[in-house]
Amino acid sequence: MADAPTPDAPDDSLFMRRALDLALRGTGYARPNPLVGCVVTHRGRIIGEGWHERYGGPHAEVNAVASVADPSLLRESRVYVTLEPCAHHGKTPPCADLLIAHGVPEVVVCNDDPFPLVAGRGTAKLRAAGARVETGLLAAEGRWLNRRFFTFHEKQRPYLVLKWAETADGFLAGPYFQTVAISGPQARLLTHQWRAEEQAVLVGTRTALHDNPHLTVRDWPGPDPLRVILDKNLCLPPTHHVLDGQQPTLFYTYRQRPDTENRAYATLTEADDLMPQILADLWQRQVQSVLVEGGPTVLNALLKAGLWDEIRIFRSPRKLGAGVAAPRLGLSGLQSVEAVGDDQLFRYLNE
Repeated sequence: MADAPTPDAPDDSLFMRRALDLALRGTGYARPNPLVGCVVTHRGRIIGEGWHERYGGPHAEVNAVASVADPSLLRESRVYVTLEPCAHHGKTPPCADLLIAHGVPEVVVCNDDPFPLVAGRGTAKLRAAGARVETGLLAAEGRWLNRRFFTFHEKQRPYLVLKWAETADGFLAGPYFQTVAISGPQARLLTHQWRAEEQAVLVGTRTALHDNPHLTVRDWPGPDPLRVILDKNLCLPPTHHVLDGQQPTLFYTYRQRPDTENRAYATLTEADDLMPQILADLWQRQVQSVLVEGGPTVLNALLKAGLWDEIRIFRSPRKLGAGVAAPRLGLSGLQSVEAVGDDQLFRYLNE
């Protein structure tokens, strides 16, 4: 864990929280890389800062060092970074080498990197060069920030967020999957924000067939997710939005079909439970997080298997009286309940 603050760094936690805040600015754009922020201080004053802005672009340490007006001060500086500096050549050179080249004497790290090509090598390289390295400052906050990245590497599957809207009497669609408006406009806005935050959005056949969703980000600034459709027999009509070819879409099916522009097909092996196959394939495709928007068959399969990390439920005051039942939760892990317009948002974490 981190040592007590030194006289030159009167509040380590303050500077690390600033680095965590900066890291958030890369949400949706840095993936599949982790969110990383970096703050450079000199005698207790911030002289440089940066974050990983976009996949393939400079890392947080590079941007932070480049923002320092007087590089000679780096030899007397203390650097705060939310994730262990990389020690390997990827799309960019190793950040540990950059800090060593500038003679940075002190580095404070929030989390060790679980990625096998880093995993302790960055801090080891810095220490071997004579830098004082402290790790573990605000580690819980750092893991939450990069929960998708940690889950992907530690559990070898995407981070899974299950989301649905249900009526006050426990239905998520009308009889025979008739589409009805359940949640309000504020919930729709929040759903589009969530789509921008996750790498993929997944729905089953009946949800795609009956709701005909776009599964895009239209009411929030941010990138569209990969659309993932479970369509076992490729029964969706060509007029449906997920077949418009406007964004990358991945179909899981029993039928073999060649990929086309913006459409990929993965062939499933028939089984009682298809979700392990799908999650394993998404992991191989480097998909780190999935927002699962339905329908009940997919949601219940994941719930039964315990394959979820977060659940977000919009509960409307509206009642239907009959229809397709929402999943029933016998869970602990309720984290919060908040009002979203006329709806209530229930959030669960899989602890």
